[in-house]
Amino acid sequence: MNAIITVVGSDKVGIIAKVSAFLSEHSINIADITQTILSGNFVMMMMVDMAKADIDIDSLRQSLSKIAEDMGVEINIMAEKVFSAMHRV
Repeated sequence: MNAIITVVGSDKVGIIAKVSAFLSEHSINIADITQTILSGNFVMMMMVDMAKADIDIDSLRQSLSKIAEDMGVEINIMAEKVFSAMHRV
């Protein structure tokens, strides 16, 4: 299963490092990533492959929520199918 992770917040050192290290620890592969800084705000979107993950999407959501709180950013995750359906024209 693929999932979409978004990270938004004030730019600071280590956002990409902390999120990607956590994903790696749980065997979640980053299939695609884009990030930018918009008026001082960090914005990142990742497509991740959870085929070999050792945690489910709900546990991942809870863990990423804790990381987000610690870093003062907002992190959201949803299944790629849900994301695609929401953004279908």
